[in-house]
Amino acid sequence: MAIRFEDATARFDGACAAEEALPLLEWLEATPGARVDLSGCTALHTSLLQVLLAVRPQVAAGPEEDFLRRWVAPLLG
Repeated sequence: MAIRFEDATARFDGACAAEEALPLLEWLEATPGARVDLSGCTALHTSLLQVLLAVRPQVAAGPEEDFLRRWVAPLLG
């Protein structure tokens, strides 16, 4: 999986695919104070973006990849 769940932080690494959306949603719902680290993410499937927009977890680290930094990060606050 390109998303690793460590304590209260979900770390996104590389290309993050659609099949990770349900596990991410379940983890976010079950983890109080959940945060996401997008610094290692190089591609984000829109299903994952929808989960992030719906749940609005704290962003511990924004994406470094140009497209994600420019267009996705502002949506996540």
